[in-house]
Amino acid sequence: MAYVLAGGRGSRLMELTDRRAKPAVYFGGKSRIIDFALSNALNSGIRRIGVATQYKAHSLIRHLQHGWNFFRPERNESFDILPASQRVSEEHWYEGTADAVYQNLDIIQDYEPRYMVILAGDHIYKMDYELMLQQHVDSGADVTVGCLEVSKEEAKGFGVMHVDAEDRIISFVEKPKDPPTMPGSTDRCLASMGIYVFNTEFLFDQLRRDAATPGSSRDFGKDIIPYIVKHGKAVAHHFSRSCVRSSSEAQPYWRDVGTVDAYAEANLDLTDLVPGLDLYDQDWPIWTYSEITPPAKFVHDEEGRRGQAISSLVSGGCIVSGASLKRALLFTGVRINSFSSVENAVLLPYVDVARSARLTNVVVDRGVHIPTGLVVGEDPEEDARRFRRSASGTCLITQAMIDRLA
Repeated sequence: MAYVLAGGRGSRLMELTDRRAKPAVYFGGKSRIIDFALSNALNSGIRRIGVATQYKAHSLIRHLQHGWNFFRPERNESFDILPASQRVSEEHWYEGTADAVYQNLDIIQDYEPRYMVILAGDHIYKMDYELMLQQHVDSGADVTVGCLEVSKEEAKGFGVMHVDAEDRIISFVEKPKDPPTMPGSTDRCLASMGIYVFNTEFLFDQLRRDAATPGSSRDFGKDIIPYIVKHGKAVAHHFSRSCVRSSSEAQPYWRDVGTVDAYAEANLDLTDLVPGLDLYDQDWPIWTYSEITPPAKFVHDEEGRRGQAISSLVSGGCIVSGASLKRALLFTGVRINSFSSVENAVLLPYVDVARSARLTNVVVDRGVHIPTGLVVGEDPEEDARRFRRSASGTCLITQAMIDRLA
């Protein structure tokens, strides 16, 4: 059984998560962030999935109901949405990632899974969990932890594994100032991906023990994994061994799109001639809910009023009417009107850009109406006064910000 932890807000995404949890944030033109973990599970052959939700879960739950309702009980498949509902105590919602599993032990027990794959629902990557599960069984580990190879500087923001030559985890440190490096390396570290494989009964025992431990934060990374490292057998699994890559993907791809800059960059990277993430790989599809929409449409062919797009991704239902796009990603149903230009931009579903607007280096939230003649991305001080402008110059635009301009 795959159990996806999807309750977090993702506050560094600022207003993008004011109305939705981070796993429900749109990505790649058609998908939501959570679709990557769910698609990995489905493509890996896992047919029992649970999703734990908490923060502002309506958008996420609606997406899961629309896009992931094809599992059939008569085929021994199941898909459970598990909102925090004070099932253990009337005083507590989910207190941490481990508690989000602990509070649903009875539901998991009903399915009698032999192994549990615990997943974070807020990262972009393609991975075959079956290979990690096979390593877990072969090694006889109590827990197998999915790990990324990162630089020593990057490792300071992760939970870091110190491993021996056989990849057994000797110690686990959360966001260390001086991260331990991999065997045989002076500048590469193993960082936790927030992916764990357990034998189910062992996991249950650990969750019950942790729940009875005073002062625990009820978290896998802070409590459960460090305890097993000290008292059991924890083994690292290298992402490079199970990363799914098409022939066009040169390097293992994993992104935490947890800031506005990282989010914009990862989306716009998809417009590159050969992007780091291949969404066209039909051998490992990213499943999602697809709205029924007409094809994208480009109209007008006059000088200064030509519907055109260069190095851009344009989803169904979009109309580019006498406007120009350059390195832009348009989600479903976006409308861009005449004499406007959009560059280095991520426009979420049903954005409407009025005439003669110029948008550069922007992320525009769902349903925003950009007024006639609005210029963004040319005056840093003016942008920062009106919108959420990052240190790298990306402007996040919401309808509330537009309304304040009136």
